[in-house]
Amino acid sequence: MNDFTIFKQKHIDRIEKEMANFIESHTSDQSLKKAMLYSIQAGGKRLRPLLLLATINSFNCPIEQGAYQTAAALEMLHTYSLIHDDLPAMDNDDLRRGKPTNHKIFGEALAILAGDGLLTGAFQLLALSTIEADKKILLTQLLGQTAGTEGMVAGQSGDLQGEKKALNLQELSEVHRKKTGALIEFSFMAGGILANQSEEIICLLKQLANAFGLAFQIRDDLLDVIGSEEKQGKKIGRDQCLNKSTYPALLGIEKAKEALTQQVANAKNISAQIGIIIPGFQPKLLEQMISQLKIT
Repeated sequence: MNDFTIFKQKHIDRIEKEMANFIESHTSDQSLKKAMLYSIQAGGKRLRPLLLLATINSFNCPIEQGAYQTAAALEMLHTYSLIHDDLPAMDNDDLRRGKPTNHKIFGEALAILAGDGLLTGAFQLLALSTIEADKKILLTQLLGQTAGTEGMVAGQSGDLQGEKKALNLQELSEVHRKKTGALIEFSFMAGGILANQSEEIICLLKQLANAFGLAFQIRDDLLDVIGSEEKQGKKIGRDQCLNKSTYPALLGIEKAKEALTQQVANAKNISAQIGIIIPGFQPKLLEQMISQLKIT
């Protein structure tokens, strides 16, 4: 059992409880509550909130109540995006995390509302958090930026456009940076903000997030071709069915693997740069998470 597995076991229950307690306390409509909790409790790696907490930990700072609330808000927002992404008007997926997608259980209308509830609830949870006011304002702005029309929403729009026309590698990388990388960017940067780091370090964390996020999406592209439905918890081959531009489609499998390896190396190099500036920086957890992105 490596350090990250131990870290995950220590903190994941707190993230789950923060999400469930907020939804239970702030959702009066029982049908809506059931739909929201269905997707929240459907499992998942909890990568983004764990990255946030691991970043705080890497700077030897305590993980306090406000950090758990921020992590929970981030995962709620990510889950909203998955519900909407699975809808027939988007990717039209039947499986998510090995279970029927939200709209397959509750219908499209309630699934849309469940996503809306998680999106708006994420900002409400962050606003009600115990974080100091100045940091709360900064994190709220950053979450809106990375989740909205400068980040994830713009990336999803670009992804849909990529079904109608072939994207070149630069265009595809930009779509990936926004659709997948933006919330990962929030994870690292929010962790740095909560750990009271300087603007210089926050900028390096943003660069680290960009490399990590692109590696994560290239890996996802590859697993849609060479992965298994059982391990992925969703249908594979969907990108090809939807005629999406992906790294394997543009580069081939082997070159896509090389691109993944390069981004993993980039992320580790940036982590090392932070260690030079902050001698007490302990990147072991983050580097274990980075290494898990590799495909041999």
